[in-house]
Amino acid sequence: MAEPRPAFLSLMLSPPLTEKTHLETPLEENVNRIVPEEGTVEARTIEDAIAVLSTADDVDRHPERRMKAAFAAFEELHMPRLKMENPNMRLSQLKQQLKKEWMKSPDNPLNQRFTNYNK
Repeated sequence: MAEPRPAFLSLMLSPPLTEKTHLETPLEENVNRIVPEEGTVEARTIEDAIAVLSTADDVDRHPERRMKAAFAAFEELHMPRLKMENPNMRLSQLKQQLKKEWMKSPDNPLNQRFTNYNK
């Protein structure tokens, strides 16, 4: 009868088990690093995708940035007319009237933004 071996001795004498490693699995292509073909358009954000797919003209997203310069040009153009129409008014009163006209004027960038949406 064969003598029973201790467990650790039987593990040492048994053939080594082959373990699978990460080196044996094939590498997949990284789709994030693929160079797009010439003539294709790439959009990574929703805004980029909308810009690529839209056929309409670009909408001015920040007309308020141009307001100060546009109002200065409007004031320079219309203030002499207001002074001639109302010679007895003070400058502050003339500026109030000018501001009212400015709010309704098509030269106001904020008014231009809304007319572009309605076209």
